[in-house]
Amino acid sequence: MTGDWASVLTLTRAVLLSLGLATTAVSFRAYLREETRYLRDATIGFASITFGVLIEGFLYQLTGLTLTQVHVAESVALACGFVVLLRSFLR
Repeated sequence: MTGDWASVLTLTRAVLLSLGLATTAVSFRAYLREETRYLRDATIGFASITFGVLIEGFLYQLTGLTLTQVHVAESVALACGFVVLLRSFLR
């Protein structure tokens, strides 16, 4: 990966992580205020999705995993988050 594209990727990941953390925090505050099951589940779902974004960068840069393996790990975290979100919306 060239230096310019690596910088763009790093910046994009930082923005995604910030947005994910902000969304999770807003959801958590709503849960604390309302104490409903669907807001709790939504918070867990948003946190899982944010975790997926976070672990991809760490796994790729700090381990010997291939890019494909890192994408699989991220996809599993994202899928879990979306399942929890879907469950919270359907209740």
